[in-house]
Amino acid sequence: MSHPNSFGSRSTLSVGDRQYAYFHLGALDALPGSTAPTLPFSLRVLLENLLRGEDGAFVKRADVETLARWNVKAAVDKEIAFRTARVLLQDFTGVPCVVDLAAMRDAMVALGGDPTKINPLQPVDLVIDHSVQVDEYGTEASLLINTELEFERNLERYQFLKWGQTALHNFRVVPPGTGICHQVNLEYLGQVVFTAKDGAETLAYCDSLVGTDSHTTMINGLGVMGWGVGGIEAEAAMLGQPVSMLIPDVVGFKLHGKLPAGATATDLVLTCTEMLRKKKVVGKFVEFYGTGLSSLALADRATIANMAPEYGATMGFFPVDEETLKYLRLSGRSDEQVALVEAYTKAQGLFRTDATPDPVFTDTLELDLSTVVPSLAGPKRPQDRVPLSQSKAMYREALAAQRLANGVPNGSAVATMVAEGGHDDAGGVAVDYQGQSFTLSDGHVVIAAITSCTNTSNPSVMLAAGLLAQKAVKLGLKTKPWVKTSLAPGSKVATDYFVKAGVMDSLNTLGFNVVGYGCTTCIGNSGPLPTVISEAIDEGKLNVAAVLSGNRNFEGRVNPQTRFNYLASPPLVVAFALAGRMDIDMATEPLGVGTDGPVFLRDIWPSAQEVEDTILSSVKREQFTTQYANAFLGDKYWQAIEASTGARYGWQADSTYVQDPPYFDGMTMTPPGIRPINSARVLGMFGDSITTDHISPAGSIAGASPAGKYLLSLGVEKKDFNSYGARRGNHQVMMRGTFANIRLKNELTGGKEGWWTADAPGAEPEALYDVAMARQEAGVAQIVIAGKEYGTGSSRDWAAKGTMLLGVRSVIAESFERIHRSNLVGMGVLPLEFVNGETRQSLGLTGFETYDIVGLDDTLTPRATLTVKATANDGTVTSFSARCRIDTPEEMQYYKNGGILPYVLRSLIGK
Repeated sequence: MSHPNSFGSRSTLSVGDRQYAYFHLGALDALPGSTAPTLPFSLRVLLENLLRGEDGAFVKRADVETLARWNVKAAVDKEIAFRTARVLLQDFTGVPCVVDLAAMRDAMVALGGDPTKINPLQPVDLVIDHSVQVDEYGTEASLLINTELEFERNLERYQFLKWGQTALHNFRVVPPGTGICHQVNLEYLGQVVFTAKDGAETLAYCDSLVGTDSHTTMINGLGVMGWGVGGIEAEAAMLGQPVSMLIPDVVGFKLHGKLPAGATATDLVLTCTEMLRKKKVVGKFVEFYGTGLSSLALADRATIANMAPEYGATMGFFPVDEETLKYLRLSGRSDEQVALVEAYTKAQGLFRTDATPDPVFTDTLELDLSTVVPSLAGPKRPQDRVPLSQSKAMYREALAAQRLANGVPNGSAVATMVAEGGHDDAGGVAVDYQGQSFTLSDGHVVIAAITSCTNTSNPSVMLAAGLLAQKAVKLGLKTKPWVKTSLAPGSKVATDYFVKAGVMDSLNTLGFNVVGYGCTTCIGNSGPLPTVISEAIDEGKLNVAAVLSGNRNFEGRVNPQTRFNYLASPPLVVAFALAGRMDIDMATEPLGVGTDGPVFLRDIWPSAQEVEDTILSSVKREQFTTQYANAFLGDKYWQAIEASTGARYGWQADSTYVQDPPYFDGMTMTPPGIRPINSARVLGMFGDSITTDHISPAGSIAGASPAGKYLLSLGVEKKDFNSYGARRGNHQVMMRGTFANIRLKNELTGGKEGWWTADAPGAEPEALYDVAMARQEAGVAQIVIAGKEYGTGSSRDWAAKGTMLLGVRSVIAESFERIHRSNLVGMGVLPLEFVNGETRQSLGLTGFETYDIVGLDDTLTPRATLTVKATANDGTVTSFSARCRIDTPEEMQYYKNGGILPYVLRSLIGK
């Protein structure tokens, strides 16, 4: 790509005996009105991207000048084109990405083109981490059994990915059993400073990426710019398209002080999440600054960055500093790479010290780290922090509310509870399990899972869990028999330091045996509960709980039988496994009775010094270099898989996992343009905070659901259903799974939970999929109406793909989460926002009207205001305004082409 080098910024950097070309940010300092030196670090990284990417087409000189002179206090809408250094995929979202590439190769042939033109143009890494499920637990055989079941269930998917590994260029696969993609990215793939050949020179530049998982932001802790996008956006980036975005506001989060005794990085991130949600940072960058950064280990920073989707930000960015270099050395990066990172970031003014002047931010907030207290979050959202000291009272409030929702009188629910130290056994069910008899009741913890890259990447909280387990075993405590325990390290490095620290045996004794190296419970792969426990929950209609060290606890995600789901640090996960219930005040009530009497949490909680000493003695560089030496090779199971070869994939008609999707059926070289939406019917009307888990669940497939019935009709037994996430390569399953979350409430059905809709007021609810198909057959356009924060949660491309395939042409909501809005546009679905404070309720919409969207033609502009007319059965018309949330000219081109994939395909054929 030619580069005008308008600012004379191309320079040479000497590192040891090596020379690198780079585009020097200092060249912009002399620009009249330049604010570059005072910009937040994250915007300076973005500025380097524009400076290096100037091509006179996507990035013009004026774009560079605009950002170099940017006034962060008085920002206006300004679109830029950002090119990432690489793309990161996980297998749930990665399989459909590769399916789409395979389908694009077929479509390329159908349109008279060369299929081998369809290849990633940027380096792509796919890490298989989402497929392992917790079937076996609490035994030495757990890892082996779960691994064998994983390969047995996912053989078709893995064969397909192996085809991609050989057929596609610039595409690497990290096989199953290696770790979670974000932890592998942090510990191994992330470079901080990337290099590439540029003619005769080696060009050095800021590492950056987009990933098909919202927690891609974990890499921000390493000073790398990256965030989650939908699979369709990632595919466009892979195929050479820039990421179109508006220059974001940057909220500065100042940290000072140090964490107090007893508080962990998990408590800190739950506190930050609560604060930032209240600050309303959706669509913004958050950048951490202040002297408090120097007291935070890199892994602590990564924990905070990881949960940017939970606080709603595009990124949670930490600049490069001495701690970054220290971590790069510890994690096995080469001396040459560490030297390059230090030299490059210092030359570019991208290296932070405690003496660095505070950048200028759009807005700020601050936190004294010493005020952080032990916390949980739940029972249904990650931003709902629960101080551990108040967890019993807040749990009881949540239980009373849930019982009321279930039709149990609220007062009687409270009255049944024993005042102090007691346990509410109302509605309990007697159970005999593994030689023990007990009563299973509301609030019992039936899942305790150390899971998720958020925490398993952090030795301080992981080793705290191990030390707590060691002390508990020494005092004779045991895990309660009804608790399903699991330990899923995010990489094998964690197991290595557990063993070296001498805590692995104690974790095993308490049932926290390693169950796999992947996301497991955090992504909904908690596996079934033991049959007798499951039957007791159903029999008593019990409101049981899960406690996990994850980042997501949305309804129906963790396990279909857990109504309450709490996020907690790994040591607290172990503590709740010992207690076995949420109805406990851990400050005043014992976790259990040991060999010498009652044992309290304070008796087994490790001190900060113990944890620090254990980290220093057990976490070693060679653990990283050994475990990642053959990261792409895989184990014997992976190596034994036989896969097809060739430029085009040989689709198997009888596959229930991978099918040729219909996105390009009937496609021509002429874009369809903007089509009118008239006489549309509402398929679903929903409330606030409808997540992508509600729209496209990732967990278990209910047998009575449309997807379950489809699989049963093909002879797939219930035990072999696997999960929605694992079947994302089959559009027939995923269409039927769209809007099929067991906890989703469609207002058209009076709030009945599940996969239902209704065609008329008071009509008998029908399967939403069946209604959608019937309407499509009749040529009826469909829309969805919703409240605030529509599409919050995981960056799930199928939430948009399924919506489109069901025939939904537009979603009208009060507000959208960033990634899902973009994904809807990418699939040719029009996002519209209510304006002027209007809502479905204030307008009196029932959802049974017919809808016309006025002004949909080829003159439509980004963020235009349109008129929507809702006509009731009696002829009454309600008109209201709605803002078009196609935000940029580039997105408008995608929409006019019927989506981003047809747009890219047409552009590639034209080359």
